[in-house]
Amino acid sequence: MKQSDRIDRCGGIGTKTMQQFQTLGVETAGDLLRYYPVRYEFFGNPIPLEEAGAGNVVTIRVIPEGRPQNMRNSRMQMISVWAGDGTGRIRLNWYHMPYVIYRIKKGQTYFFRGTLIRDSFGLSMNQPDIWEPEEYQMFAGRLQASYALVKGLSRNRVQKALTQILDEAEDLSDELPAGIRKAYDLPDWIWAVRQIHFPESTEALAAARRRLVFDEFFLFILGIRQMKNHQEFHENPFHFEQHAYADRLLAGLPYRLTGDQQRTLEEIRRDLRGDHLMNRLVQGDVGSGKTILAMLALTETAENGWQGALMAPTEVLARQHAQSFREMYERREIPFQVELLTGSMTAAEKRKAYQRIADHKADIIIGTHALIQEKVVYDRLALVVTDEQHRFGVRQRKAFSQKGEMPHTLVMSATPIPRTLAIILYGDLDISVIHELPGERLPIKNCVVDSSYREKAYTFMQKEIRAGRQVYVICPLAEESEGIPAENVVDYADKLRKIFPPSIRIEYLHGRMDAKTKNARMEAFLSGEIQILVSTTVIEVGVNVPNATVMMIENAERFGLAQLHQLRGRVGRGGYQSYCIFMTDSGQTERLEILKTSNDGFQIAEEDLKLRGPGDLFGTRQSGSLQFSLGDIFTDHTVLQKAAEAAGRVLSEDPELQQPEHIALREQIERGREREIARIL
Repeated sequence: MKQSDRIDRCGGIGTKTMQQFQTLGVETAGDLLRYYPVRYEFFGNPIPLEEAGAGNVVTIRVIPEGRPQNMRNSRMQMISVWAGDGTGRIRLNWYHMPYVIYRIKKGQTYFFRGTLIRDSFGLSMNQPDIWEPEEYQMFAGRLQASYALVKGLSRNRVQKALTQILDEAEDLSDELPAGIRKAYDLPDWIWAVRQIHFPESTEALAAARRRLVFDEFFLFILGIRQMKNHQEFHENPFHFEQHAYADRLLAGLPYRLTGDQQRTLEEIRRDLRGDHLMNRLVQGDVGSGKTILAMLALTETAENGWQGALMAPTEVLARQHAQSFREMYERREIPFQVELLTGSMTAAEKRKAYQRIADHKADIIIGTHALIQEKVVYDRLALVVTDEQHRFGVRQRKAFSQKGEMPHTLVMSATPIPRTLAIILYGDLDISVIHELPGERLPIKNCVVDSSYREKAYTFMQKEIRAGRQVYVICPLAEESEGIPAENVVDYADKLRKIFPPSIRIEYLHGRMDAKTKNARMEAFLSGEIQILVSTTVIEVGVNVPNATVMMIENAERFGLAQLHQLRGRVGRGGYQSYCIFMTDSGQTERLEILKTSNDGFQIAEEDLKLRGPGDLFGTRQSGSLQFSLGDIFTDHTVLQKAAEAAGRVLSEDPELQQPEHIALREQIERGREREIARIL
C-alpha cells in the first residue's frame, strides 16, 4: 500500500464507508494519516455514581436494572434503561439507536462513558458509549483520540484503517532533512504520526504534535518565501497611468476613506506602477472597508485597458460583489462591464461568459474557483484580488499565470494577526494594515452568559425577529460527533423549531452540504425568507446581511478569540443596533470577557496571544486562511518561530531547493499546491 492509494484498499471499507470518508475530505491513505484527532480522552478508572459530578465526561461501571425500553413517538425513538452500582442510580438514554435494545442485558455489568446530566429526576447520560468489562480494559489507563466524524462512521472504523496503513504502507519516509531534525530536536515523522493517532503517553503526544506542527509551519513559510523571492525577479509588464474613473468612483462615495484606507490605496497604486509585480496582503478588521479598495484597484486596472478578477470564497458573496460593482458603475456612469462566473451556472451560461472574457467584452470578472477553470481564457489579465481563504494567492497565482502573463496579486484578509506573528509568517511580504473602522458603524453590544440565560436569549431573539430582523446561531459541530460534547447544527435547528412558532423559518448550514444547497440557504437568508440560520463557522466568510442583528454562539469556549471576533463581524453590518451572545457552561469566561470590552480585532488577537501559551495540546484553534491541519499560530507561536528560522536557514543555503537533501521538500511544496488546485477545480 502507498499513501496515494484509496482507503477502500483497507479491509472493511466498502462503498458506503468510502463515501463517509469522502464527506470528510479523506480519499487516500495519506489523507487519513493527516486527518488528525480534534481532542483526546483519558480512559481512567470508573467513577462511583455517588461521586459523579454533572457536566463531566466520565466512565461508570453499572448493572442495568431491567430490559431497555423502546420509547417512540412520531418524531423520535429513544431507548432508555435504569442502572445502578450500589452507590446510586442513573438513567441511560440513546436516541435513534434501536440496536441498543439487543446489546444490553439485565443484570450484566457494563462500562458506559458520556456526559453526566443532573436534573429533577436524578442522574442521566445521553448517547453513552458501551463496553463490556473485557473490552474496556483495552482502553483503561490510556489516551484515546477523538475525531470529527459524520454519522455512521465510528472512531473504531477510523482507527482500524489507520492501523492497517501504518503497518502496510511502503512509502512512509521522513522528508525533513536530517540536519533540521537534529538542530531542532525533532522526532521521526513516522513515529510522530503513529503517536498522534495512538499516543502512548501525554509526553509522547506532545512531542509528536510538536513535530507535525513544525512541518506544517516550515513548509508553509518555505512556500511563501520562495514565492516572494521569485516575485522579486518578475518585472511588471503592465502600465498603469490613467485613474480618472477610479477617482470619480472615490469622489462619489457617501463617506470619506479613513486614514488607513487612504494610505493602503496609495500603497496599492504605487505597487501597480512599480518595477515588479505586486504581491500585497491587506489586513483589515471585519467591516474596515477592504472591499472598496479592491473595487478602486480593479476599476483602475480596467481603465488602463487590462482585465481584473475578484475571487470570492462563496457563490453568494460573488453575486453580491458583482451586483455591488454594477450598481456603483451605473450610478457614476463608469462604462466597464462586470462578468459573473460561478460553478453553479449552466453550461450555456458559462460558454457565453467564457466568450465575453476571451473577447475582452468583460473588464472585471467576479467569481469563485470557477475563475481558474481550464476553459477560462483571459485577455491581458493584470490584477487578481483574492480572499484570505485562498492561502494568500500562492496557488491561485500559479493557476492564473498558466493562462498568460503572471498578474499582480492583492489579497484581502480579515484575520487580525499580531504584528510579531505576521513578520514571522510572511517575512518581508508586503503587508498593509487597516486599523481604523468607518465612523458610521454602531458598536456591537456583547454579553457572556451560561445556559441559564438561554431562555431569555430565545425571547430576545424572537423580539428582534418581530421587529423584522434576523438571527445567526453558531454551533461548533455540523452533526453529532462521537466523543465530542458540543452542540451541532442539525439537532440544534430541530430543537429551535420546537421552541419558536412555525411562522419563524429556521434552517441550518454547514460546510459538508453540497454547494447548491448551501447557496440556496444563504440566498434565502439574504432575502429574508429565513429568520434564524443555525450554522457552523462556514458563515465566517459568508455574505453581507445588513438585516442580521443577533448572533448567539454556543460552546463559545471551543473557539479562539480571534475566530469569535470574526464570527461576530457577521452582524452589525447595517444601520441597526446589533448584539452578540457568547454562551458557555465551561466556566472559562476570562478569555471571553475580553470580547465584552473590545471590538478591536487586533487588540483581541494580541490578548489571545498573551492568554494562550505554547504547549496547550487541547486549546481552541483559529480558522480562516490560517487553519492549518494541526498547528495554531497563537498556541504554537514558539514552534512557528523555530520553523521560520529553519526555513530561513534552508533558503539562505539553497534558494531554489536544488540540493539532494532539499529536493523532497521542493516536491512536497509543489504536491501541496497541485493538490489544492485540483481540489478546488
